[in-house]
Amino acid sequence: MITWFAFAFLAQSHFAILGDRTGRAVPEVYEAAWKEIASTHPAFVVTVGDSIEGMDDKHARAEWEALKPVWPRTFKIYQTPGNHDVWDDFSARLFTGETGDATSYSFDAGGAHFIILDNSRTDDLSADQLDFLQKDLEAHRSQSPTLVFFHRPFWLIPLKLRVTNFRLHQLVKQYGVCCVVSGHGHQYQSVMQDGVLYLEVGSSGASLAQAGAAGIGYGDGWFYQYVYATVKGSGVDFEVRELNPPFGQGRVKLLHGGTQPKAPASARPDQR
Repeated sequence: MITWFAFAFLAQSHFAILGDRTGRAVPEVYEAAWKEIASTHPAFVVTVGDSIEGMDDKHARAEWEALKPVWPRTFKIYQTPGNHDVWDDFSARLFTGETGDATSYSFDAGGAHFIILDNSRTDDLSADQLDFLQKDLEAHRSQSPTLVFFHRPFWLIPLKLRVTNFRLHQLVKQYGVCCVVSGHGHQYQSVMQDGVLYLEVGSSGASLAQAGAAGIGYGDGWFYQYVYATVKGSGVDFEVRELNPPFGQGRVKLLHGGTQPKAPASARPDQR
């Protein structure tokens, strides 16, 4: 007989989140991050963007092709477009061709719903991206947990200043989103606001030179890392894992993101 405890155990699923490789990729760190991720046997991996150095249409395809041998083949990789991956229309088409992913899309995996948005060419999320988000949240309101990914963490400064009246936050709060995940800054940071966990994933290979020059490090979120995540019912546990030697000391920071009640069908968030 399957007990409740056995069912709860079986219902858990694991995935990983990979941080930025670029700008200014540090040799061998990205490869080490993938090896450590592969050793955890995740069901799938979601990136936060900035896989190639990019910014050059002529050499971009070769950069993507050079990365493919590094990517493990034993699980699905879902890619988020970063500003080093997509900078014009050509690179946007190339991103889709090389990764197999659109620049905006959603999927169900591991008992959760994931929404990938594109702010590779804008500091915040455009009206079209926010409309895409709202339509997807509306269509999947019964699913939980829901996680939203995009590259640039424009939410960081407003939330640290306790400013919450921007449309992204209104939507994720209204629809009971569990977590919002970004990259870009090469620094681990997190904010919990109105029951939504906002997470900036740090470097999985991108330069930390600015932190070294300033004399700051692990305690301030500047370390090579990836995130190991466990879906538990309507919430997600996160382990922000520092890489093992020689690129780190293997330390771990723990976070939890739990969903809020879903918005009733009659409710509609502010359109501003």
